[in-house]
Amino acid sequence: MKGKFISFEGIDGCGKTTQIKFLEEYLLKQGYNILVLREPGGTKVGEKVRDILLDKNNFISPVTEMLLYASSRAQLVEEKILPAIEEGKIVLLDRFVDSSYVYQGYARGLGIEKVKVVNEIATMGILPDVTIYIDITPEEAMKRRGKREADRLERESWDFHKKVREGYIKLVKEFPKRFVFIDGMQELMKVHKDIIDVVKKYL
Repeated sequence: MKGKFISFEGIDGCGKTTQIKFLEEYLLKQGYNILVLREPGGTKVGEKVRDILLDKNNFISPVTEMLLYASSRAQLVEEKILPAIEEGKIVLLDRFVDSSYVYQGYARGLGIEKVKVVNEIATMGILPDVTIYIDITPEEAMKRRGKREADRLERESWDFHKKVREGYIKLVKEFPKRFVFIDGMQELMKVHKDIIDVVKKYL
C-alpha cells in the first residue's frame, strides 16, 4: 500500500512545527509509520542550503532564493519523500512547493508561473494528498515569536509578511480540493483537533 503525503503551510510563526509534532504523536499511537521532514532541509544537502537561506547576514536575490529552495526540494523529493511513500509511510512535511509560490512568486514578485516551471522539475510533478494551511495574522505571528532571534525571512518587512498571507489565501481559494484552511488563531488543542478531523479523511 502506498503512503500518504501531507504538507503544512502558513506564515512564519503560525504554529506548523508544533502542530506537526502533535499530529505525529497522534498518528504513531494509531500505529502508522510516520516520516517528518522540513523545508528547506530534511537531507544533508538540504540542511546546508537551509543554513545559507536563513542566515540573516546573507543578501540573497529573489531568483537565487527561488533556485536554492528548489534545489533543496529536489534532493528531498528524490532522497526522502518518494521512497517513504513507496514504503507506505505517511510523510508530514513542514513547507513544500506552495511556500515558493507565495514567498518568491507572490511576495517577492517573481510571478507564480516562473516559480512553477522551476518547481515542476524539482518535484517531478508530485503534490501532497492534502495541504493544511494554518492561518494567523502577521501581528499574532510577531507576538508568538516574542524575543526569539529572527532569521533572514522572519526579519522581512511587515508588508512582506502581509503579502505572504495574501498569497496563501489566494492559493487556498484557487486549489480548494488540495488545500484545507485551518484557523490558527484558535486555542492550540482546538487547532490540533481540526487537523486530526481533516487528516482522518485521507487515511
